[in-house]
Amino acid sequence: MTNFSLDALDLAALLSSRVCHDVISPVGAIVNGLEVLEEEKDAEMRGHALALIKSSANEASARLQFCRLAFGAAGSKGASIDTGDAELVTRQLLADERTQFNWSVPRVLMSKNKVKLLLNLCLLADGTIPRGGVISVTSTGSDETVSFRVEARGTNARLAAHIPALLVGEAEEGAVDARAIQPYYAGLVAKACDLSVTVVAEQDVVTFEAKPAEAKAVAGASQEAPQSAVA
Repeated sequence: MTNFSLDALDLAALLSSRVCHDVISPVGAIVNGLEVLEEEKDAEMRGHALALIKSSANEASARLQFCRLAFGAAGSKGASIDTGDAELVTRQLLADERTQFNWSVPRVLMSKNKVKLLLNLCLLADGTIPRGGVISVTSTGSDETVSFRVEARGTNARLAAHIPALLVGEAEEGAVDARAIQPYYAGLVAKACDLSVTVVAEQDVVTFEAKPAEAKAVAGASQEAPQSAVA
């Protein structure tokens, strides 16, 4: 693995590509549904097309609202984001018939980058349980000393091998593409708000924790885990 850094233009381009990837599928489904409505006369088929358009529009909206907080400049005129808004967009994106989402973070105004980090950890956690399961989000402390814990529990939960390295700014061959930009970005956000991120993978459970860098250094250096990284 090689330490590397991206310039601002490359980072912006890769994040934009990631967002486009997230929304292209539901937007494409909307287009397909509209084409069916234009060509199909059968009432049942038109009903299916309308249902597809509605569900795809809701999905696209959920993804865009989440990306706006997790990657964008939402609330850029202020330094804080309402954690209630963060819960809403994350619940809309992640909670479905396969995944139960538990959020135990007090509703407060919190530093923008810390909220962004929390949302990115939720997204990483969701990626570890492809068959669904339970995602539990908790926090302790106030804004200045806040710590986050995001646990994903599900059958065959697994942590992709490249994520720990990307969280600390390392990548194979010293390069990163749009598919890998999100964990790399999460590591950058953690550093920006002076939080240390640890990820531990065990049987059917993957846990992400973010703590003030000094507290993490004092508290945890001795614990061993099957797969872990500190950013």
